[in-house]
Amino acid sequence: FTVVHCYSIGSYYPTAAFSIPCWLVSLAAFVKSTMRSQATARRVVRTLTTRNLDWTAPVFKGDAEVASQVTQFRSWVAAAEIMAEKYSSPPAPIDFASAKESVDDKALIESLEKIYNSSTPPPETHEWAAEDRSSKDAQIEEAKARLAFTQEMIADTEREIAFMEANRTTRETSATELAEVYPDIAEEIEDEIDRREWFKDTVAK
Repeated sequence: FTVVHCYSIGSYYPTAAFSIPCWLVSLAAFVKSTMRSQATARRVVRTLTTRNLDWTAPVFKGDAEVASQVTQFRSWVAAAEIMAEKYSSPPAPIDFASAKESVDDKALIESLEKIYNSSTPPPETHEWAAEDRSSKDAQIEEAKARLAFTQEMIADTEREIAFMEANRTTRETSATELAEVYPDIAEEIEDEIDRREWFKDTVAK
């Protein structure tokens, strides 16, 4: 806000004479500053919306924490789009002419108009906190590691399924063929026979 300018004028003029124009100038200066920050938000939203992300992809649903973060992010994007649409056009200019008609001191309004026209508030800048960025980078690396492990498990499972389909047992499958396909089970059976554990895997009724 540029209320400080109004205060400096107030030391020479009665408060009642410029309260409304001062409010208008302060609001307009705030809108100017806000519009600059809104422009940045609009650029971010446009970049996101043009990527055509598939929010239904399994990568966004594989972890409860990731799914929660994705939901929050999508809500933020939707809110940003609404704000971008709302502030897509600049605000209407202040009607200083009408303000001059509501006060006796026309020179005061002219001074406030000059202050408004010459006011160039610096744009708001927002930086990503280093600590938060480091935390997010760590989460990304952890997600990559989990993804690599999951892909490895998928490949192993596919190979196991292919092996079992190629060696499917039937009524004609012999014990020797089963031992060749499942050597670990055959070894366990031989150990049980050697130890005479005839009823190890049976269930008593």
